[in-house]
Formats: sequence, C-alpha cells, structure tokens
Amino acid sequence: MSWQLPFLKHSSRRAARGTAALTICSLLLLGACASQPQATLPTVASVDLAGYMGNWYEIARLPNRFQRDCVADTQASYTLEGDSVAVVNRCRDKNGKIERAEGVAHVVEGSSNAKLRVSFFRPFYGDYWILAFGPARHWVLVGEPGRDNAWVLARSPQLPPPQLDAALSRAAELGFDRAAFLRTPQTQPLQ
Repeated sequence: MSWQLPFLKHSSRRAARGTAALTICSLLLLGACASQPQATLPTVASVDLAGYMGNWYEIARLPNRFQRDCVADTQASYTLEGDSVAVVNRCRDKNGKIERAEGVAHVVEGSSNAKLRVSFFRPFYGDYWILAFGPARHWVLVGEPGRDNAWVLARSPQLPPPQLDAALSRAAELGFDRAAFLRTPQTQPLQ
C-alpha cells in the first residue's frame, strides 16, 4: 500500500499539469517558428571573379546585427589571393570612427563564381550570393538564401535613383522586403 501526504499528492498533480502545459506551449512555439519553405534563390549565371575584385560602395542594405554601428560610408574591398578572396569591409560609426572587418571568401564549387561563402569569424561562414548586376556591372545585388541579409553595392559612392530602383525592384522580385532596405549615406572617402 502506498501512502502520500495530501500536500505532496496535490503538488505532484500541479507539477504534472505544469509540465504538460510547458510541453504544449513549447510545441506550439516550435510550430510557429517553423519557416515556410522559400522558393530557391536564383543567382546570376556566372561571375568574372577577377572583374568583381576592387572597391564597392554600399548604397543600401537590409538591417543586420553585424553592421548596427555603421552609419555612413560603408565600403567593401575584394582582392584575389590564390583560390580565395580577401575581404575588407569598412564603415564610419556615429562618432566618426572608421570600423574595419577583415575576412575571407571561397567560391562555392559548381556555382560559376556566383555563390561564395564568407567568414569574418572563422570557422563560421555565411552565404554571399550574387543575385543581379546593373548595366555595365556598375551595381550589384548581393544576398543570401534565407533572404534576411542583402546589399546593393555600386562602383561609385552614388547610384542614380533609377538604378537603385531597379536593384530594389529585383530584390523584391526575389522575395526580399524592399521597404526594409536602409539607404547608406556616402559622405566622404575613408582614409
């Protein structure tokens, strides 16, 4: 014969109900977090990697945590180094200080140079996919398959409004939130 104190019996039932409620809530939250499958993100057919190298100015971007301190003059510089690409990103913070991040990128095999994996904190890599080019490759739309990060870069600090509109329209066609793009002021060259 089993004997329990009444308050322990009541406490066990309450704990069991609490555990069941927590389990149900957890399952509901996991279901809500499950993302709907997104359409495949197409890239450009191919990229002349040597021609892509050099300096690019950020014209617009989707907000992201790793650029939260950048308020102006964001620039990227790419240099071929053997079978990898050296990446140097710089920007001006709210105090006028120049922030700098150095990384490395590798071409994804079979992508005709349109997909790269880039890292600023090895061993962690992120996708860098070249999604569209403007006329004469004066601008480029870069993003990643989750559609959380995207950038419009240009070879010069300013991009005429019709070209920026074309880049943002292409981003929207590909499933990015056009209205969420932030414009990046290019106020002065970085030294």
